Amino acid sequence: MTELDEQGRPQPPVAADEAGMLLGFLEYERATLAWKCSGLGAASLRTTLGPSPMTLAGMLKHLARVEDYWFSYALHARDTAVPWNTVDWKADPDWDWRSAAHDSPEQLFALWRDAAERSRTLVAQALTDGDLGQRARRTWPDGQPPNLRCILVTVIDEYARHNGHADLIRESVDGMTGQ
Repeated sequence: MTELDEQGRPQPPVAADEAGMLLGFLEYERATLAWKCSGLGAASLRTTLGPSPMTLAGMLKHLARVEDYWFSYALHARDTAVPWNTVDWKADPDWDWRSAAHDSPEQLFALWRDAAERSRTLVAQALTDGDLGQRARRTWPDGQPPNLRCILVTVIDEYARHNGHADLIRESVDGMTGQ
C-alpha cells in the first residue's frame, strides 16, 4: 500500500528496485501537478506571473503532450494522437501552452489525466516486454534511440521543473503554498 501525504500524493518509495523508484517519483510529480491545479476555475488556471506567459492551464496541456510524446510516440512508435496531430508544430511550437486558454478546466484535466493513464499502460506494457534498458522505437535527432530509463527520467524532470513554476503561479493566484 502506498502512503499518501497530507495533499493526497503517493509518497515515492524509499527503497525499491530501479523501475519502482522511477515510477514512484513520476506518480508523485503527477500528483503534485494535480494538487497545484486543483480547485481552480478557468480564470485562475489562465493566470500568468510576471513577464512569463506560462499558466497552469498551459502546463496541464503541455504535460499531456509530454506524456503522449514520450510514452506513445517515442517509446512505442505510435502515430501522433488527437489533438497533437492537428498542429503545425514548426509554425506554432507553443501551441499546447497557448491554446490551453481556450479549453475549460474539465477539458484540460481530462486531456492530462487520459494522457497519464495511457502512459501508465504503455510503461507497464514495456516493462512486461523488457527492462529499463530497452530502447525506444523512435530515435533522437542524432539517430540514437533513448532507453526507457532515459525517457522516465526525462518525463520526471519535465514535471519537476514545471511543478516549480506551478508553485509560484498557484501562490500568486490564492496564496496556497507547499511542496
